[in-house]
Amino acid sequence: MTKPWPKAVLFDLDDTLWPIAPVIIEAEKILYAWLAEHAPRVAQQYTIETLRQARLELLASRPEFQLDLGALRRAGLIAAFEQAGEDTGKVELAMVEFFAARNAVIPYDDVVPGLLRLKNRVLIGSVTNGNADLETIGLARHFHASVAAHQFGKAKPAPEIFQAACTALGVRFSEAVYVGDDLLLDVQGAQRAGLRAVWMNRVGKRNPIPHLVEPDAEVTSLDELIDWLKREHA
Repeated sequence: MTKPWPKAVLFDLDDTLWPIAPVIIEAEKILYAWLAEHAPRVAQQYTIETLRQARLELLASRPEFQLDLGALRRAGLIAAFEQAGEDTGKVELAMVEFFAARNAVIPYDDVVPGLLRLKNRVLIGSVTNGNADLETIGLARHFHASVAAHQFGKAKPAPEIFQAACTALGVRFSEAVYVGDDLLLDVQGAQRAGLRAVWMNRVGKRNPIPHLVEPDAEVTSLDELIDWLKREHA
């Protein structure tokens, strides 16, 4: 017996709708080149790797930064500027440079066509722990609601962040499907919040924890997601 279509489909962003690792690597190179030109004492004292290591140490001592990785990067730069004797007033300019590059993502080929197809049937939302800016990226018009951990104050897998997105869309938790690439943060988190959850497994990984997490479906693209929705629902 088929079920009625969900009223909403919610998406994770990084590594679900676009690959993020190469973008961050490039953004850090662009930021470092900016530092070399505009804050040379920082670039003389630090490499990309030592700046990253300092951020990890800061995160270990202040885990609240997990909610806002942009704030973590800003705090790391302020500390580096102070250590190097550079003007910390330049940090905001550095962050503008970084965020511009961080949002220069290239969605997977199936994303925009898939979102356009889905918009005819469901409300579309996003829930992210990252700091992608859908407006800058050019995808905001496809989303009816977006919830980000750094603005909401709680991060996935906390059930409240998934539930807040459902509330923003005006749907019950059971009427929403969440799609993400991380089995624990996305799939288990959404299921515990009362949503169904689809594992977006673009790279063909095996589920290493089938005893802990069983997705409602596993797909490799939005095309497969839509095929599953059609098969499962009237």
